[in-house]
Amino acid sequence: MNIIRAEQIRFQYDGEEHPESAVVLDGIDLTVPKGQFVALLGHNGCGKSTLAKHFNALLLPLGGRVYIKDIPTDDEDKRYDVRSTVGMVLQNPDNQLVSTIVEEDVAFGPENLGVAPDEIRKRVDDALRAVGMYEYRDHAAHKLSGGQKQRVAIAGVLAMQPECIVLDEPTAMLDPRGRREVMETICRLNREQGITIVLITHYMEEAVLADRVVVMDDGKIVLDGTPRTVFSQVDTLRQNELDVPQPTELCHLLRRAGVAVPEDVLTVDECVDVLSALLL
Repeated sequence: MNIIRAEQIRFQYDGEEHPESAVVLDGIDLTVPKGQFVALLGHNGCGKSTLAKHFNALLLPLGGRVYIKDIPTDDEDKRYDVRSTVGMVLQNPDNQLVSTIVEEDVAFGPENLGVAPDEIRKRVDDALRAVGMYEYRDHAAHKLSGGQKQRVAIAGVLAMQPECIVLDEPTAMLDPRGRREVMETICRLNREQGITIVLITHYMEEAVLADRVVVMDDGKIVLDGTPRTVFSQVDTLRQNELDVPQPTELCHLLRRAGVAVPEDVLTVDECVDVLSALLL
């Protein structure tokens, strides 16, 4: 079953802020099956954030259609169902925190959905436990670290019980510890709860954790496959102004120098094994 299905979607911005009215999405076809973890990559301005906003009807395509569990996002009568199925987490957690106390912030979404108080209490506790923030439930949200704030923002989306979470560069403003906390949370939600994940990121080590990597350029999809398949195409990624994981880069340089090493090395451990074998 597909959670997301985009068919030939086109989009361009109009108005004074975008006088050139450039096409941002140019005939995108994409399906995301239930339970999959997809990393969406591309340089700034390639259209990936615009695409993500189509997944819960923050934007509607000017051409083509987006379906969420077979519900078209342009059906106004079904907009609630679309946004209940796909939740969004933004880059800056401060833009999503609406209350001063952590548990009140997480309760905000379910309250606005008209969920019964007893059920809200359960959802808030479950969501905070899922992101490892339950012990902070009565803390002041503004005093938390960046990584903690982002986990609370994820909990706020979880409390609305979506089947899919779209995260638009959720670790971009965090330090390494905060990035690690958030990525551990995202991976755990995907593995243990089966939540479909669409992650926009500039960090290649985050993309390696996904089941699938989709690369965009100039409003189109240029690569789509497993991390091992996509990151082995180093020259193509470079042409699209993207980095590759450092172990992959090292092995790529070694191959150019004539050393026989695999093309699909992704992790530090894999790289260590390859280099150790060469020294035997």
